[in-house]
Amino acid sequence: MSVSPWLSPNQTLIRFTIPTVSARDHLPLIRSNFATAFTGGSDMAVNSVRVAVAQMTSINDLSFNFATCSRLVKEAVSAGAKLVCFPEDFSFMPAKDGEGQKIAEPLDGPIMNQYCSLARESSIWLSLGGFQEKGPDDEHFYNTHVIVDDSGTIRSTYRKIHLFDVDVPGGRVYKESSYTKAGEDIVAVDSPIGRLGLTVCYDLRFPELYQQLRFQHNSQVLLVPSAFTKETGEAHWEILLRSRAIENQCYVIAAAQAGKANGKRESYGDSLIIDPWGKIVGRLSDRLATGITVADIDFDLIESVRSRLPIAQQRKPFDFWKPASM
Repeated sequence: MSVSPWLSPNQTLIRFTIPTVSARDHLPLIRSNFATAFTGGSDMAVNSVRVAVAQMTSINDLSFNFATCSRLVKEAVSAGAKLVCFPEDFSFMPAKDGEGQKIAEPLDGPIMNQYCSLARESSIWLSLGGFQEKGPDDEHFYNTHVIVDDSGTIRSTYRKIHLFDVDVPGGRVYKESSYTKAGEDIVAVDSPIGRLGLTVCYDLRFPELYQQLRFQHNSQVLLVPSAFTKETGEAHWEILLRSRAIENQCYVIAAAQAGKANGKRESYGDSLIIDPWGKIVGRLSDRLATGITVADIDFDLIESVRSRLPIAQQRKPFDFWKPASM
């Protein structure tokens, strides 16, 4: 671990970690010989591509956050990743009411153009989750997940559908809808690491969105950029992410804000990469550090799990569950 002069006093920088074995070998050992046969039993993931997930503590300073993202992109490139995933509020974490609305910009504005240039100059795809996109009026912006390719072109955008209007047990009251306009469209897009299903943070609690992304939009990898609260993260973060991976037989990549961004906002951290069997294959050693971890997306593993547990063929269609008329 090393400390960077770019970091605020409550931040540390942790270097990326690289798995020493393939995703298959991370399947629970207790499944014995049956498990080995189930997933193919190979030690080499030959049909795979590397992805990085970033963790950071964004503040209300666009330049500071861009410097952090730039440094983490360099580490991801050095690790051989083709795409790096950043958390919600990666470019700006408001500290006061109204700050998000003031800095919100269209997707062709200077803030996003800077990140597009970073992708192009680094020749890497970026998942930028939770950008303050200029909204329909001065009081509201969209919480937008942006996918940028390695030429610096925006490939896809998803506006967060489920807004965090919650009285957190043991915490404070949040009302995201007071300053954010909800999106309406489900979005999936092809990328070097597979077909991506795009979501943001609180979406994680609504499994039907992820089922649509898998069974209607053919997603292989589900992205969950987040700024989970400390209280809800401690209770539910990992178990919800692993559940979405298992029930949809997809990789789940969850980039997280970590630690205290300001006096009123503390995020849980714990950025994760989870395979289709629900096993964690990428995790920073420090839940609150700034850094990246990488893992290989193993396409053969996805197909193996899906073919041996054929839930796509066995599940009932969505309209099967409509209530019968009385």
